[in-house]
Amino acid sequence: MNRKKSINMLGININNISKQNLLSRLEKDLEKKDFKFLTTPNPEIILRALKDEEYFYILNKANYSIPDGIGLKFAGLSLGKNIKRITGADLSLDILKIALKKSKKVLIINWQKGLSSKKDIEEILATKFPGLKYMVVDASRERGKWQNITNKKTPQRKCPWGINDFTPDILFCLFGAPSQEKFIYHSARKIDSIKLALGVGGAFDFLTKKIKRAPCIFRKSGMEWLWRLVNQQYSNKRTKRIYNAIIKFTYKFLRWRFVLPFLYRPSVACILYKRENNNIYVLLVERKNDFNHWQLPQGGTDGEDIEKAGKRELSEEINCDKFKFIKAYKNIYKYKFVQRNEGEEYAKNARKYTGYKGQKQSLYIAKFIGKDADIKINFWEHKDWKWVEENKVLNFVHEYRKEATEKYLELFRKIC
Repeated sequence: MNRKKSINMLGININNISKQNLLSRLEKDLEKKDFKFLTTPNPEIILRALKDEEYFYILNKANYSIPDGIGLKFAGLSLGKNIKRITGADLSLDILKIALKKSKKVLIINWQKGLSSKKDIEEILATKFPGLKYMVVDASRERGKWQNITNKKTPQRKCPWGINDFTPDILFCLFGAPSQEKFIYHSARKIDSIKLALGVGGAFDFLTKKIKRAPCIFRKSGMEWLWRLVNQQYSNKRTKRIYNAIIKFTYKFLRWRFVLPFLYRPSVACILYKRENNNIYVLLVERKNDFNHWQLPQGGTDGEDIEKAGKRELSEEINCDKFKFIKAYKNIYKYKFVQRNEGEEYAKNARKYTGYKGQKQSLYIAKFIGKDADIKINFWEHKDWKWVEENKVLNFVHEYRKEATEKYLELFRKIC
């Protein structure tokens, strides 16, 4: 869908589309060969994405991002938008009906430790949707085991369960967030026949009656959470999730909407260096969606002190902890997010996705003690990395970064 027409909430793009129009589009998509990815963000999912950069990125890469949760509707009203909420449970039933009508094959990847078993789902599908072509697979949601689900061939055998021979058109993943969206993004597209993939968490638990759904009046009013809480249908863990979705999300959204635009985001820039042949080299990374935009690794502090935040951010960006902390400096540089030119996505969206008007940066300095092969930059933010001689760093960093980088290098030279 056109992202320009989406609604942004805490950095996550949400599509505001009627259920009828959505289903009409999905029917057309199922007649094409393109892979489509559908997510159903709710307040809890959005809060989780704020603490998981990979998940944040994946949600914003979905072809359809359909709001599920009354909290999003209320948030939309504060933005002057009447969001059309569509629950994952209802959407799942509608897509199953489309699959039956259009003779499309359905693959359900079920979490093997979930409430509903493979047998439970097969029995209810056979009863509720006679004639539907489906395959249900119980699987682990551990990331290291995903390749065993979707690989056409492993070293010793073909893909388990004959998934590729089944040639499914639609994939439902029931791993729960964020595993289901990460599985779809990384692995589901490897199944060539898939045209639509979506993560629906425990939606099938309502279908199998492992979980009793709230009465219609509660669902239509968006008060399912109250019904569940009063009926003690869920554990204390679920009660905490309801608190996060209702209270915490509201606080975060109101702060993002009305407070952050006047503040600078606390962040940390990282100088990672190594000594080689009597020279000092500094690590630079290139932003993924901004050609030739080289910079120092950096990110938000998330309320942590500089040393802890710098260590976390650097570890996340290079997927490696082979470095030794040297020194940290607090609040060295401050700048506003500004529009630079039409081709640079970062500058255009930084204010929208973070909520802040700019950043105030601290500095974290560390010495690399590993091997270059240990460095694996994160795919959602960067596309390349390189070591640059310290005295040439300013020749490589983007113009937007030169002023700050020069200040950081001055401090770096005093200790190295």
